[in-house]
Amino acid sequence: MKLRKYIKDKRYLILFFLIIMLFISTVVYVDDTVKIRFDNILYINLVSWILFDTYLILEFLYLKNYYKTLDELVENQIEEIHTSLPQGKTQEQNKYNDIIKKVYKYQNEKIEKLYIDKIENMDFITSWVHEIKTPIAVTRLTIESSSGKPMEEFIGSIEEELRKIDNYVEQALYYSKIDDFSKDYFINEIELEKVMKEIIKKNAKTFIGKRISLDMHDIDYSILTDKKWLLFIIDQVISNSLKYTETGGKIEISGEKDEKEKRLTIKDNGTGIKPEDINRVFNKGFTGYNGRIYNKSTGMGLYLAKKMCNKLGHDISIESEYEKYTQVTIHFPKLINYFNVTKV
Repeated sequence: MKLRKYIKDKRYLILFFLIIMLFISTVVYVDDTVKIRFDNILYINLVSWILFDTYLILEFLYLKNYYKTLDELVENQIEEIHTSLPQGKTQEQNKYNDIIKKVYKYQNEKIEKLYIDKIENMDFITSWVHEIKTPIAVTRLTIESSSGKPMEEFIGSIEEELRKIDNYVEQALYYSKIDDFSKDYFINEIELEKVMKEIIKKNAKTFIGKRISLDMHDIDYSILTDKKWLLFIIDQVISNSLKYTETGGKIEISGEKDEKEKRLTIKDNGTGIKPEDINRVFNKGFTGYNGRIYNKSTGMGLYLAKKMCNKLGHDISIESEYEKYTQVTIHFPKLINYFNVTKV
C-alpha cells in the first residue's frame, strides 16, 4: 500500500483535523480575554500539523506490512487465503480477519456442497440411464419376438415395460423439482382410500403378472396433504414392494390412527433388508445389498419419499427382517403439527 493512497483514505480525518484547528484558532484570535498574537497562532497550527502528519506517517509504517500482504493475496489469488492472512495490528483489523475467515469457510462449505450435489446428480443420471435402458431393451426384444404371440400377451408385456419407463421418468421429474417444492404444492383434505385405489390400479399389471395378492383394509379416513406428491411417495414404496417381492407373494396395506397421528402401513413378505442397510435406505443414492443383487438401482426412490414427507409435514419409517418382510409406515400428524412443516 502506497503512502499517497493511505493519505487519500485518510482525507476525511485530515479534513476534520483542519476544521477543528480552524475553529480553535478563530476562537482564540477573536477572544479579547486571551492575549495571543497571530504569528503564535500560526506557530501552534504548524506544530499541530507536523505532529498530526508524524502520527499519520508512523501509523502508515506500522500498518504497511499488513496492507502489503493483503494486496499480494488479492493479486496472487491465493486459494487458502484464510490461512495466509497477516496478523492484525489493531482490534479492527483482527475483526476484519475473523470476518474474512468466516466468509471463506461459509463459501467453501457451499462450494463443497455444490460439488457433492453435482457428483450425486451425475451418479443419479448415470444410474437412471442404465436403469431405463432395461425396459427399453425388453420392449424392443418383445416387439422383435412378437411373431406368433397372442395380441393380448404382447400388449400386456409392452404395457408393463412402459409402466416401468413412466415410473423412471416420473422419478427423474420429481427429483428435478424437489428444491422448488414450495412453488408446487397445495395442502388439502383427501380420502386416503381413493388415493390407494388409484395407485393399485396403476400397478395392477405387475400385481397380476407376479401373482402378488393384496390385502387392503382400515384406510377409510381423510388426511391433510398434497395429493400429487403423496401419490408419488406411496407409488415409490409400492414399486419397491413389488420389485422385491417374489412371484406369489403378498402385500398388505393397512391404516391406524390415534390421538397424535394417522398412519398408513405397507408391508410385504419379500426379500427384506439386511440389518447393516436398514439405517441407510433413505440416504441419497443408497442402493444396498438388494439394489446390487436384483438390479442396478438409482437409490433415489426412498430418498425422494423421505424428502417429500418432510416437506409435507409427514414422516416415513421402515422396519424389516431380512428374507422375511419389509414394512414402511407413513405418518400423518394431526392438524396442529402442520404448522411446523419444514421447507428444507
